[in-house]
Amino acid sequence: MELSVIVPTYNEAPNVAELVRRAEAACTGINAEIVFVDDSRDHTPDVIRETASRSAVPVRLIHRDVPVGGLGGAVIEGVRSSRAVYCLVMDGDLQHPPELIPAILARLRDAAADVVVASRYCGNGGSAGGLANGVRRLVSSSSTLVSRSLFPVRLKDCSDPMTGFFGFRRSAVEVERLKPTGFKILLEMLARHRLRVAEVPFVFGERFAGESKASFKEGVRFIRQLAGLRFGRIASFGVVGGLGAVLNLLIMGVLIMLGVHYVLAAVIAAETTILTNFLMQERMVFQADRATAHPLRRRFLQSFSFNNVDAAARLPLLWVLVEFAGVGSLTAQAGTLVAAFLLRYLYHSRVVYGTAPPATVVGADAVQRPVTGLIGVFRRQPVGLPPA
Repeated sequence: MELSVIVPTYNEAPNVAELVRRAEAACTGINAEIVFVDDSRDHTPDVIRETASRSAVPVRLIHRDVPVGGLGGAVIEGVRSSRAVYCLVMDGDLQHPPELIPAILARLRDAAADVVVASRYCGNGGSAGGLANGVRRLVSSSSTLVSRSLFPVRLKDCSDPMTGFFGFRRSAVEVERLKPTGFKILLEMLARHRLRVAEVPFVFGERFAGESKASFKEGVRFIRQLAGLRFGRIASFGVVGGLGAVLNLLIMGVLIMLGVHYVLAAVIAAETTILTNFLMQERMVFQADRATAHPLRRRFLQSFSFNNVDAAARLPLLWVLVEFAGVGSLTAQAGTLVAAFLLRYLYHSRVVYGTAPPATVVGADAVQRPVTGLIGVFRRQPVGLPPA
């Protein structure tokens, strides 16, 4: 197999048949397959199966009951399942024209590049006109500018790291190094690898059918992803810790104003923020690690226990600072929180969210190997993984 065309989908039933028809025509003379990695909650899987039965190009479906990592995670599942020399990623809404597949593959065959990016911004022939409105175009161009500014070396040859339309040599990418959390899987690949990049221009088209999946939530994921890639996960942990510290001091300050003794106020504030910090780090810091970590209950108990020991250890220090050193209670509390930051990070990253033995990875957080709902659908080949 030379090429796997990987298409992550979420409720894209109206687009499937047209995408396969156009991709089939584009892949004439190419030993290729189309791999749908589907997280849909509608009848998209049924449409894919029905379309596959009529396709001259092999079509496979991976339906994920647990969509770990969002769109980026779907792409990774498709790559893991592939045995092709090259992989090409494109959206399922036909804003990425399948007719460009041969041009991307031709550049990959030249062996001068590990990744070929279909760019909206690389001179004549590229356009982002298919974005819904001026606001989205501004967001896209601004995100591109910020990303290239933060990664001037890794992205120096890539004018459009935000695109979801690109091809790459499968052997050049170490899938296990990737920690996808949203839409921007190309940015993740380029930031975590040293890859040779080439580009072909393309016009970002209008959506064929259905509704865009872009949202404010995805924007927040992108910011978190960018911070994590540039500054490391400790930066995101620091943001959570900072928010927790502010909340801790606010609660303690209000309780002191109400006449509560500062030690009791510190205890109440600590217990409250231990819970809120755990919820935030689950969503904002270690989301990609939950799939391979211990179950949720164990993670909570480990985090809760450690943070209570930490809080108990800080209370005598707080008392000494206030009673003997003359430091204000809020200032002393802030100082003890900062001092414990690095220890908390090391414990959570290595123990709470460390990789669990396979037998203990269970429940909704489990990574399923093979993926639940893996369905091989071929027109002229037996069901199963593609041929080598």
